[in-house]
Amino acid sequence: MLRLTSPTMVLVLAALTALGPLATDMYLPAMPAMAESLGTGPDQVQLTLSLYMAGFALAQLVCGPVSDRYGRKPVLIAGVSLFLFASLLCALAPSIEVLLVGRFLQAFGGAAGPVLGRAAVRDIHGPLEAGRILSYMASTMALAPALAPLVGAGLLLFFGWQSVFVLLALYSGAMLLVMALAMPEPLATEQRQSVRPRVILANFRMLLTQRSFLGYTLVNATGFSGLFAYLSGSSFVLIEFMGLSPLQYGIGFSLIVGGFFIGSLTSGRYGHRLGRDRLILIASLMCALAGTAMAVLALAGAYAAWAVIGPQVLFLFGFGILMPQSMAGALAPNPHCAGSASSLFGFLQMTTAALVGAVVGQLHDGTSRTMAIAIGLAGLLALVSYWRVVRPLAPVRSRSLRASTSRHDVKVRNSG
Repeated sequence: MLRLTSPTMVLVLAALTALGPLATDMYLPAMPAMAESLGTGPDQVQLTLSLYMAGFALAQLVCGPVSDRYGRKPVLIAGVSLFLFASLLCALAPSIEVLLVGRFLQAFGGAAGPVLGRAAVRDIHGPLEAGRILSYMASTMALAPALAPLVGAGLLLFFGWQSVFVLLALYSGAMLLVMALAMPEPLATEQRQSVRPRVILANFRMLLTQRSFLGYTLVNATGFSGLFAYLSGSSFVLIEFMGLSPLQYGIGFSLIVGGFFIGSLTSGRYGHRLGRDRLILIASLMCALAGTAMAVLALAGAYAAWAVIGPQVLFLFGFGILMPQSMAGALAPNPHCAGSASSLFGFLQMTTAALVGAVVGQLHDGTSRTMAIAIGLAGLLALVSYWRVVRPLAPVRSRSLRASTSRHDVKVRNSG
């Protein structure tokens, strides 16, 4: 069995959290080919992405509270098993309707990885250290989406789009073996919660009235919407409209994820030195500037790959800083219901992103304008969310966070 605090355990949690990005990013280069193969239009294929996010959002409301009662490990095993089955269903889908069902089930199972990975980090490492660990997890996890479009493009070229889902099934099967044979349970017995609906709803109601939780969640959800707008529209903009090959698209996507990778490393390195709130302010400013630049270029008729990929690299650099810090900020005050907090956080994040993705798909005009405007608005809303909701609470939050960290450190020493 792995030690809970070992670097290998962090890698396992990062690999589980990567289920979500892999299931979205690996098939992006294949979306135009899928539309042709299944005899449907771009709007229906883009719906597989939005429906995935909708299923992902709904599943999080279930798996987090259930894991607060029965532990993280059994819920993870159940979720990844469903992900494996659904991936095979997608690979064998004869029509867009079956593919949509498979994607929804894939999302419902895959949600367990990111939700319970975040909750497990909070279980093990406490409120302040969780931000640093999540940052390094994010940088490790960034390797998956950086390589995923390249792998997807290669699979599409040699084996067809169905092979993408076969590989996802193999990945989830490997994760099942690791969890069953080597992963310990991170949630202590004394921290277990009831699964009675009254208790779950009370936790959700408490979180929704907690300004700190809502503020950090809103900052993250608006920033993530900018990323998801790119995921939803970029293959049609760059491949169909601008003429990039699937391989060139994959290379461009890797550059963008490189921005996220560097941003998440920056977040981990400077989290203690600069503080969570200062990092989020800097990061949201970057997202706002990058998104606005892309929108202005598109409205000015600069229809070139550099006018999309360049600003998105900066946007993802900012989001790489913002994402782990806002996650840790939302979970920090809620150790007694970390699973429920992670669930609600993810639900709000994914629901917002799914709505943005659906709008981008429906309003796509054949150019980069719709996608670029959506990304620009997302960056500006992330900055406004921090400035208007999170920033006024900084002094009170610092005092309570130090007290919470001291209690967690005492508990860790006593348990050791």
